Amino acid sequence: MGINLQKGQRVDLTKGNAGLSKVQVGLGWDPAENKSSGGFLGGLFGGGNKGSNVDCDASVIMLKDDHVKSKEDVVFFGNLRSKDGSVQHSGDNLTGAGDGDDEVISINLQAIPAEFNRLVFVVNIYDAVNRKQHFGMIQNAYIRVFNANNHEELIRYNLSDDYSGKTTLVTGEIYRHGTEWKFAALGNGTTDANLSAVVASYQ
Repeated sequence: MGINLQKGQRVDLTKGNAGLSKVQVGLGWDPAENKSSGGFLGGLFGGGNKGSNVDCDASVIMLKDDHVKSKEDVVFFGNLRSKDGSVQHSGDNLTGAGDGDDEVISINLQAIPAEFNRLVFVVNIYDAVNRKQHFGMIQNAYIRVFNANNHEELIRYNLSDDYSGKTTLVTGEIYRHGTEWKFAALGNGTTDANLSAVVASYQ
């Protein structure tokens, strides 16, 4: 059974998991439910106008010495594979509807070049400013890490804070600690308008 983390907690990922190399990071979210049949949220998330759904996008920012050095080191729906192939993205999910992970990042920890020390996992709302959307319109957001070979869940962090007004969530990170890898539950909401703005904060 996996470890459930609270915001700010850090936990060993590879230490104690002998031979663990290939992991997957699942990110999930659901549209906020409206108890009434109509109203703004009912129209926004109802089945009638799917074009209005909140489109969340998961991304990984690969850092060298805590900084992003190249646009090729950002893995997202527009760049599904890192240059070295150690990180791969499952592709874009436009609605977040349904159970389970909405987007999945596959990682081969042993194949990550030594100069990378951190992988930062970000979820942002596509075109949030123009659509006037924010994470107060999303519920049940989480990040989890599981063994890619047997799908055993190792770590889960439910992002339960109030993120109203926030357009980006820095959910968590996997980082080197000596010869091992650890995971940190971050859960930081920002008002960055797009992924480029988030990436710029790590330059």
